[in-house]
Amino acid sequence: MPATSMEELVSLCKRRGFIFQGSEIYGGLQGFYDYGPLGVELKNNIKAAWWRANVYERDDMEGLDASIIMHRQVLRHSGHEATFSDPMIDNKKNNKRYRLDHLVKDQKADVIARVAAAMGESAENFPAVVAALNASPAQASQALKDAGVRDPFSGEVGDWTEPKPFNMMFKTTIGPVADDESYGYLRPETAQGIFTNFKNVVDSTSRRLPFGIAQIGKAFRNEITPRNFIFRVRELEQMEIEFFVVPGTDEHWHEHWLERRLSWWEAQGVPRSKIEILDVPKEDLAHYSKRTYDLMYDYPTLGHEEIEGIANRSDYDLGSHTKNQSELGLVATVEENLDSIAKLTIAHPETNKPVVPFVIEPSAGVDRALLAVLSEAFTKETLENGSERIVLKLRPHLAPIKVAVIPLARNKAELVELARSIKNDLQKLGLGRILLEDSGNIGKAYRRHDEVGTPYCVTVDFDTIGQSEADRGEADRGEADRGENGSLTGTVTVRDRDTLAQERVKISELTAYLQAKLK
Repeated sequence: MPATSMEELVSLCKRRGFIFQGSEIYGGLQGFYDYGPLGVELKNNIKAAWWRANVYERDDMEGLDASIIMHRQVLRHSGHEATFSDPMIDNKKNNKRYRLDHLVKDQKADVIARVAAAMGESAENFPAVVAALNASPAQASQALKDAGVRDPFSGEVGDWTEPKPFNMMFKTTIGPVADDESYGYLRPETAQGIFTNFKNVVDSTSRRLPFGIAQIGKAFRNEITPRNFIFRVRELEQMEIEFFVVPGTDEHWHEHWLERRLSWWEAQGVPRSKIEILDVPKEDLAHYSKRTYDLMYDYPTLGHEEIEGIANRSDYDLGSHTKNQSELGLVATVEENLDSIAKLTIAHPETNKPVVPFVIEPSAGVDRALLAVLSEAFTKETLENGSERIVLKLRPHLAPIKVAVIPLARNKAELVELARSIKNDLQKLGLGRILLEDSGNIGKAYRRHDEVGTPYCVTVDFDTIGQSEADRGEADRGEADRGENGSLTGTVTVRDRDTLAQERVKISELTAYLQAKLK
């Protein structure tokens, strides 16, 4: 049985060291989370899988790691200063502040219907309802009061202010002087770092169309009401590609990347059957978008929410930066010097004339990806003896710990030292993290590693070192002996997480055995 609620995942993440609340010892900081020992491994494995599929396994991709703090002109001319905002509304009764669309969406159906009717829209077209509320702030305030919109915190009908736009970019001072000229922004998306480095990448790599630039990095959004665990946060990490194509071929490449991304999600254990493809209506498109597909994953408790967007950004970004650099006198205009403008464009592969390429942008959130992967992997099973176990059936390449090596008795030096030697040999293979688990209770160790998704446990027992039954002393042999196929000197027991099958494997063959299993 998979996870049925977000609470189950939150509990697992805290209990097993995947994710902690940021600044928790001071009461926590809303919208900020810290990744624990296992969380950072899972997160890094997801990023590595994305990078491998999109950079290493393609011949038309370059990588980039751009600065987090950006010149304010970049985000002004990209349109973010003017448009990167959400509608904000306050309840005058308790001074609580909410994001307007979230506030209305979370109301009961009859309340939403009354709000929609007051704004002259159908409740079935929720984006149009929100657009109408934003367009008429005074009418919106009265409509919410008349419809009986309740405050999520108090549960009472609120006294609502007029909605107003709230820019979500984090502003910061640059340098020792705080004035109107000495500020910048923490980037709200990684994309602009790619666009501003477009010329640098083209000049240094001699790339021709079509090609892409990939980047994984932090972005910051001052969300009005961060919520739903790591789904909506103020500090996030993105995996983004800007794929540059010849104008006119953009629709073909848009479909290409839709299929590629769906296939990648399947390879991470997120099936297509759990993802709905939303062709975003024109009225809801971002200011830069010609067309966007949103991949909507069915999260527990939350339902279908965006896990990735695949946007056709046309030539908006490179065109905007080229135009505004011309206005600032940083490059010549087209009429003055075509060669100068070509520095912010690229040669057409057929005509060799400078062209501003169109851009296809697959953009996924690392945090949301991790939440989806955990949701799919989380499984409750009832065993033959009637007991229940929780197991994370993660794909092996994503598992935080690839193999746990467990000495059967922690007080037996020979077992512990041999287990450590096996662990060190396996670690050299580059498979990922190999853990020496010397807790002393084999049954509890197995259950713990089931719960954190470790694909294989290797048990070093008395048969491994060739000791007789009489030599075993007081070691706990209960669960370790189950399913063993004889007692062979120089062998270990390998336990499979998903099937619970146990197999004796020669130590000399163990590395090849596990390499084949984990590949």
